[in-house]
Amino acid sequence: MCCFVFISIGKNDGSGSGEGVLLKRIAVYGKGGIGKSVTVSNMSVALAQQGLKVMQIGCDPKADSTINITGGDRISTVLRTMREKHDRVEIEDIIIKGDFGVYCVEAGGPPPGVGCAGRGIITAFEKLKELHVYEKIKPDIVFYDVLGDVVCGGFAMPIRKGYADDVYVVTSGEMMSLYAANNIISAVRSNIERGYAQFRGLILNKKNVENEEDIVRKAAEEMNAEVLHVIPRDSIVQEAERQHKTVVAAFPDSKQALIYKELSRKVFGD
Repeated sequence: MCCFVFISIGKNDGSGSGEGVLLKRIAVYGKGGIGKSVTVSNMSVALAQQGLKVMQIGCDPKADSTINITGGDRISTVLRTMREKHDRVEIEDIIIKGDFGVYCVEAGGPPPGVGCAGRGIITAFEKLKELHVYEKIKPDIVFYDVLGDVVCGGFAMPIRKGYADDVYVVTSGEMMSLYAANNIISAVRSNIERGYAQFRGLILNKKNVENEEDIVRKAAEEMNAEVLHVIPRDSIVQEAERQHKTVVAAFPDSKQALIYKELSRKVFGD
């Protein structure tokens, strides 16, 4: 089993989250359906297994980022809870503990055909701040799992508002996935001079495209980006999902689980 060593940096810089002492704040972007939530959830559980206090915030209107950490249960989203309880929302209404104590949050979105999903994320983030969630829970690590087909409005919150320190992009060798990755990286880099989140690398989640790794590494060179980690395609991921689990929780000694743990080491070991 991999070992992780962490040193608290005592961050409280008054940026987007506004409160609390966070060791790491990570935003993971990627085109819809690329396997981003699977990747984030496995990292969350891997780090929680090491005794760290982990929070995962899903920033997608589908609100399914944390479903494999909560045993298949869809938790009440921040926006839905706000619609139902108005100004009576409490922390326990919107944050659920999943496997290994991971704190799970889903921002959610407006009803279909009504309102803007990006604006919904902004509203959800404002409610988390209002409730002093980071200050009260004091997480060591926060993951923002962000839909990355477009990087504007609420979907750009982790980049533009200082919620995250580092940004990683999940991609495959499919052209639309690489196109989205290039757009996300450009958006992140356009804000770097303002002191906001920095792009740290690509995570290749393989889809068994022919010559996939070569395609992605060539594209990465053109983007002036590093391929941080390669996750092979493995049916054990779907088997874990059938159990409503992450691979790390369901098959902790499998090769695929070790690959996710290694990714966690790379992300948090610096």
